[in-house]
Amino acid sequence: MNRLILPGSTVGVLGSGQLGRMFAIAARRMGYRVHTLSPDDDTPTGQIADVEIRASYDDLDAVRHFASRVDVVTFEFENVSADSAHAAAAIVPVRPAGEVLHITQHRKREKAWLSKHGFPVAPFALVHSLDELREGLAHIGQPAVLKSAGFGYDGKGQVRIDADTDLAAAWQAAGAYEAVLESWVSYDCEVSVVAARGLDGSFEHYGAVQNTHANHILDVTTAPADIDPSIRGHAIEIAEAILDQLKVVGVLCVEFFVSRTGSLLVNELAPRPHNSGHFSFDACITSQFEQQLRAVCGLPLGSTEQVRPAAMANLLGDLWQNGTPDFTAVLALRDVKLHLYGKTKARPGRKMGHLTAMAASGTEAAARVRHARSLLTRTPSINSA
Repeated sequence: MNRLILPGSTVGVLGSGQLGRMFAIAARRMGYRVHTLSPDDDTPTGQIADVEIRASYDDLDAVRHFASRVDVVTFEFENVSADSAHAAAAIVPVRPAGEVLHITQHRKREKAWLSKHGFPVAPFALVHSLDELREGLAHIGQPAVLKSAGFGYDGKGQVRIDADTDLAAAWQAAGAYEAVLESWVSYDCEVSVVAARGLDGSFEHYGAVQNTHANHILDVTTAPADIDPSIRGHAIEIAEAILDQLKVVGVLCVEFFVSRTGSLLVNELAPRPHNSGHFSFDACITSQFEQQLRAVCGLPLGSTEQVRPAAMANLLGDLWQNGTPDFTAVLALRDVKLHLYGKTKARPGRKMGHLTAMAASGTEAAARVRHARSLLTRTPSINSA
């Protein structure tokens, strides 16, 4: 099961969004074939893959058939059932393993695992009822944040709780099933470390990058983060320890809060390439997507050296509300790269693409990418001469 999976082989991807699309681009460039399975068709990944299978992740017979036609299986988002991963693993290697998926796709299991292994997290309580929510608040205090335990991302299933919050309404908004109650963290900034661990235990990382959010969705990532070098180094150390403890084979992102005193708290784990690592596609010798391919195929990990400071800005469906954005204005900028994900319908909050800008410093790159994004909705001037 530990054999090398060389170019010319076929990689299976469970999931079919933009992460799978960029993974497939990297894999095709290196001579691999790519199959993808998801409940949809004409997907961002499917548009690049050799074969696109439409099936539910819970259709284990379909997953087994899918696995029988590939040499290794990976996934591009964590909301694939662990049962699917285990079904595929009976036939071919699945990397990262289903156990990693099982822990990281569920906030309750993730928080409990992090706490058990001594990693720094905000004070939290596991709640399964409105009464337990009240008990948790009595212990943790307010403000706090209530997060649904499963299948949450981009702020979905999260409710801030203050002294005047209607607790019954908050419990319903979080799904009224099981949730994690966390102390509200007064933080200076948010950073993440995208890293990879090879089949042989080797480790590579993309440094600590700084993230800003809008409406709970990642807005801009600046690489490298403008933080104290000691904090940056500590974040990388924690990320390496987490990947080692989980025995990850593949790419995993660790998101952190940096408190006002400079301490680090782990917020979330994502066991696949991450939005905050998109800059690597243009700015690093080996992108996070090629690194995922290398890791899951048992190949040596590539250099993560960053050629220039960079910043990434998400392009959400809101930019399409008055028609097609003015892509020509952005394409005229020499140090800005446009990535579109092939999604057919633009909706508010939906990630349709991103821009990457490069400059002499991360601060300059962030200003440049924000300016570039602003050009997309600017009405072009008409020369009447």
